[in-house]
Amino acid sequence: MVDIAKQIAFWRDSAKEDWDVARQLVDNGRTRHGLFFAHLALEKILKAIVCKQSQDLAPRLHNLSRLAELAVLTLDTQKMEILAEMNAFHIEGRYPESLTKPPTKEEALNYMTGAEGVFQWLMNQS
Repeated sequence: MVDIAKQIAFWRDSAKEDWDVARQLVDNGRTRHGLFFAHLALEKILKAIVCKQSQDLAPRLHNLSRLAELAVLTLDTQKMEILAEMNAFHIEGRYPESLTKPPTKEEALNYMTGAEGVFQWLMNQS
């Protein structure tokens, strides 16, 4: 039998760690990598909420919008738009054919600001 509390704790703790890494990378100008880790942190906290809601293992998905649906969250339009926007950084981090010019540090900081609000809100839901 799966220990759901242990799963939730794993996803939450891992999300916090990845968020800290994302911040450090963006602050040091590693924007593509930093935004990839920001996506990863959002993905993991959403998986914690999915586990909590479903009392089952989180699915092996990376799409933040789909995970938010599975988490049965009531997200406002702005939060949903931020999640959808952050999906691009999951793809860029994994598939070389989709690589574009990395965001500037200023652009990355703007993405991080929006994502941080969503991340903190999600942490409070988990």
